[in-house]
Amino acid sequence: MSSPHPDGRAGIDAALVKRLIDAQFPQWSGLPVTPVEVDGWDNRTYRLGDAMTARLPTAAGYVPAVEKEHHWLPRLAPTLPVAVPPVLALGAPGEGYPYPWSVRRWLRGETAARARMDDLSPFAVQVAGFLVALQRCDATGGPSAGEHSWYRGASPAHYDEETRRCLAALEGHVDTDRARAVWDAALAAEWHGTPVWFHGDIASGNLLVDGGELSAVIDFGTSGVGDPACDLVIAWGFFDGDSREAFRRAVGQDEGTWARARGWALWKALLNLTEPAGTDPERTAGELRVVEAVLADHAQHG
Repeated sequence: MSSPHPDGRAGIDAALVKRLIDAQFPQWSGLPVTPVEVDGWDNRTYRLGDAMTARLPTAAGYVPAVEKEHHWLPRLAPTLPVAVPPVLALGAPGEGYPYPWSVRRWLRGETAARARMDDLSPFAVQVAGFLVALQRCDATGGPSAGEHSWYRGASPAHYDEETRRCLAALEGHVDTDRARAVWDAALAAEWHGTPVWFHGDIASGNLLVDGGELSAVIDFGTSGVGDPACDLVIAWGFFDGDSREAFRRAVGQDEGTWARARGWALWKALLNLTEPAGTDPERTAGELRVVEAVLADHAQHG
């Protein structure tokens, strides 16, 4: 979930970024360095002048994404229908900062929000079109789903123990019998397809819009090659009603893939409900809506 963070989170601040730029990329020395208004959790992102960003992982677990994105984004970009982050440079550890980091070109647009679109259905079709195009990209040599993707693109069974623990903790707060049925169906729908590219975190915060149209997709840190089911969770997290059905038709996946996608969406919503973020009333209400939407979808399509 993207949200404002005070400068200095994870020991990273604008002064550190300025020192790194001065030491490693003197051609950009002197450009102002300012935190972006809304930042994600895995990385700290700073505006570098008007046309670039500096992006620094906040912990060791997010480091594999740096080289992965640096290598693969330029290879994926030419065949995708909207922009992805243009890679400009790969930074090295230094100035007391222990991880590699990156410089990207700034992409115009605002994060997707329902208030910015009168009709979500055309947008849903655009997002589906991006996913279909991504899945058609050459996957030869691509990074197989695993630890670097936080197991997105692998079987949701990796999170079986965690999901069942969440279900036990949420007894009486959600319909755990129906939720277990959704989870069991997700595990039973084993994937045996040809590995394809997946993004791993298709959510509103990673989709940029310009004039109501999808203009860019960002944050490929959880991307890889494997099962595309994880990329369908936006069906319940952002779309509903007509827009969900428009997305379903346009993305064109089989029912087994949708069963696994419901499992991915359920796992994340249950996890958020049991973590400290689950004590925030607005966040809790949103996660409960996702759970109810997934349960209803399973009843209709499962």
